Amino acid sequence: MFQTTRRRLALWYTAVTAVLLLLFATGVYFYVRSTLIERIDDTLEHVVEVVSRSIVIEPVEPKSRILQVNIEASFRDNFLEQGDDHIDLEWFSPRGGLDWSTFTEPIATPLILSKSHTQTVRLDSQRLLRQVTQRIQLGNQVLGYLRVSHPWFEVTKPIRELFFDLILGISGMIGIVAAVGWFLSGLAIQPIRESYQTLRQFTADASHELRNPIAVIQTNVQVALSDPDPEPGQTRSHLQVVERLTRRLGKLVDDLLFLARQDSGIVQPQWGEVDLRDLIEEVLEEQGIAAAEKEIQLKLASDVQTAPMTGDRSALARLLTNLVSNAILYTPSHGTVKISLQTSKRNAQALWKLQVIDTGIGISEIALPQLFDRFYRVDPARSKASGGTGLGLAIAQTIVETHQGTIAVESQEHQGTTFTIALPQNL
Repeated sequence: MFQTTRRRLALWYTAVTAVLLLLFATGVYFYVRSTLIERIDDTLEHVVEVVSRSIVIEPVEPKSRILQVNIEASFRDNFLEQGDDHIDLEWFSPRGGLDWSTFTEPIATPLILSKSHTQTVRLDSQRLLRQVTQRIQLGNQVLGYLRVSHPWFEVTKPIRELFFDLILGISGMIGIVAAVGWFLSGLAIQPIRESYQTLRQFTADASHELRNPIAVIQTNVQVALSDPDPEPGQTRSHLQVVERLTRRLGKLVDDLLFLARQDSGIVQPQWGEVDLRDLIEEVLEEQGIAAAEKEIQLKLASDVQTAPMTGDRSALARLLTNLVSNAILYTPSHGTVKISLQTSKRNAQALWKLQVIDTGIGISEIALPQLFDRFYRVDPARSKASGGTGLGLAIAQTIVETHQGTIAVESQEHQGTTFTIALPQNL
């Protein structure tokens, strides 16, 4: 699936770039071609102007008003043996007859009797000429027509070379773009691949977590219903199992919904002023019963009397509850769970640095990198027995990131764990 998508991305990238290159090359081709034609036309116009000024005009007879062009005097210096790129001149009578030419053989190109005309003519399969015809007149009397011809190969030769150069360059560029497009499409699709794998793993884990309690509930209900003469004690035992698993399923679904809403951005945080110290005291009070049952001492170590910040109160309460309840869960009896709160700074930004420190069983170094992964459990058997879903720390990380903060963990086995949270005082 991803390879097909990658190929399509690379193909579209190459195709779009190829079209743009072709449009660019076409524009360059026609621009250069028109520039060469304009240069030849300017040369021809200049020659016409120079030759027109050098024409010798004289009366047909002495004292006659009828004028004529002295061809020998006008063009005797214009016929020079030159290369293939030389300019040829032709002089035509007022009636269109050819009187003088620099061509070795007359060309079969009809004269267009207009004041000025520019055209491109083909002599044979290999020769083209660019011609300018200018009517020469004095007053109302037409003296003749001057036609100047320039070889067209000075346009076709560089244009042909440019055409092949553009084809070669575009082919090479398309090949390079195809390779770069394949590489870039791979980079572009990598995050999608990772997200897909994460989603796939998340779905598989969620399905596994839901399947087991549902199967146990179904088994207990079927056993209870299949007994024609159930005993009250046994029925009560089945219902207790169903109630416990239902509570566990409810917590799992609640955690999944929270993460899904956070990921999708459907639910926006309810920002407001929060006193972080008061919130910590509330959570410690709520968790006091669970701590007392294990004879664990809960402590708040802070020199600040108030800790105002901008945040979502309910989300922060959930964050603290998850961390404190985890610390109590994995701390043996007669242990200690301490919360430290102090001010800090990060790039001149005021922060609240909060630490949850326990004297519990600790976490191995191997497990630390995966600790915030969804459904990850350091001790799966113990977590499930306590009703854990493996989502508590993932939720904690999501809440901290929503508040533009950071969360880190340090731990040593059999010595304890410390979670360190940095939260901006003002967002």
